Amino acid sequence: MNGFREWRGHRPFTGGLLLALGGAEILITMKAPLPVILKIGMQGLAGYLLPSLMIVCGLLIVFNPAQRLFYSILGIMLSLGTWLTSNIGGFVVGLLLGAVGSTLAFGWLPDQEPRRKRSAEKLQKPEEPEKQAAELGQSG
Repeated sequence: MNGFREWRGHRPFTGGLLLALGGAEILITMKAPLPVILKIGMQGLAGYLLPSLMIVCGLLIVFNPAQRLFYSILGIMLSLGTWLTSNIGGFVVGLLLGAVGSTLAFGWLPDQEPRRKRSAEKLQKPEEPEKQAAELGQSG
């Protein structure tokens, strides 16, 4: 499990996952029964093409993080395009998942260290104030 955690820490995993989940949610709403469908849009082809490309971009963000900027910009444009082509962006849920995932991937920094768990920080005792003052050369 630590191997997966380390692998996930070196790439924009959450952003790519949210973008792919947004595309999958939109594809699922395209298969909804006809009374639930709000807008069929552009003869249906673009309604299936855009969410499929969202899934591909999400997977590429996870497995090819060096090109994350291009894929995240493409992902946000595809997500916004589903507003017109795919049931108002999968009833807005898929659109929001795709937009948030794209922005998380765009903002990810590759040289940043993974954050420590809060539970690990709580286990470490804070130093006493007198000890800190002595280290700083202040006596008081």
